[in-house]
Amino acid sequence: MNAGAFRSAYLAAEGFEAQLADELARRGVSVACWHGRLALSEHAPVASAWALNIWRDPRPVPISSIADAAAKLRAVQRNWWPYAPLHHRRAMLIAGRLPHVAARPLAFPAAAPQAPLGSFTLLAPELMLAAPDCSSPFPNGEARFVEDREGPPSRAYLKLWEALALLRCWPQPGETCLDLGASPGGWSWALASLGARVIAIDKAPLDPRVALLPNVTARRVSAFALDPARWREREGVVDWLCSDVIAYPQRLLRLVRAWIAAGAARRIVCTVKFQGVTDHDTAEAFAAIPGTWLRHLSHNKHELTFAWGFS
Repeated sequence: MNAGAFRSAYLAAEGFEAQLADELARRGVSVACWHGRLALSEHAPVASAWALNIWRDPRPVPISSIADAAAKLRAVQRNWWPYAPLHHRRAMLIAGRLPHVAARPLAFPAAAPQAPLGSFTLLAPELMLAAPDCSSPFPNGEARFVEDREGPPSRAYLKLWEALALLRCWPQPGETCLDLGASPGGWSWALASLGARVIAIDKAPLDPRVALLPNVTARRVSAFALDPARWREREGVVDWLCSDVIAYPQRLLRLVRAWIAAGAARRIVCTVKFQGVTDHDTAEAFAAIPGTWLRHLSHNKHELTFAWGFS
């Protein structure tokens, strides 16, 4: 293994290595080898929706001891986090010699950490690969939150929290949020908890705990039955259009484009869900919308989170 040849590395979420590999191949990036879930490449780093964390220009670092490894990392910068699919104990001992990185769960609403966080791994006991410049502010791209285990009807709210923390922006009290495909109400609960006025759209009912919230109004119609231009004319521009609706990606793409074209939403956050084979063509069409943010979050399953209007 010629570690000096690697110019980028991409960390996949567990079980989503194939999606990452396919995406990289479509962008002309070949994977030289895999190190656990970390795809190592000799190509320059590119944007990747399916990577939890992108290591930009990782560098090989020969080491003679645990103390030597820690000293060489500290000489570059303060904050580091290990990824250790191999030589785990040795990597943890190196991490123990480094300045402490607070990785406490976020109490939302809160923005993602701003301090640069580098990543390192052991390719062999005497060879580190270290990347001071990484795309994610979270350790190995994995966001953790202080969870609410009583209020929300599902854990789906966590992926909305993760997106908003990374975007460093969330609904404010009094803003209007349209939640498409809202049932059972995890996202509506999260939006209402921020003090926003929520209009929940779904033919299925909301969980009673969410339906009874004073700033939540439920409308029992299909998300795809709404005409964005008519909505804007009759009810005005919504501050936030949110959707965790189960729909084929192409259908959701048409819906998103319609709301943008009508100027009926200031910001959009939605989940692009895939059934069976990953629809990379449609994912790329989402990414091609100007001003788009598209990520596979650590709380996503076989889906991507799309955001628009945050530039």
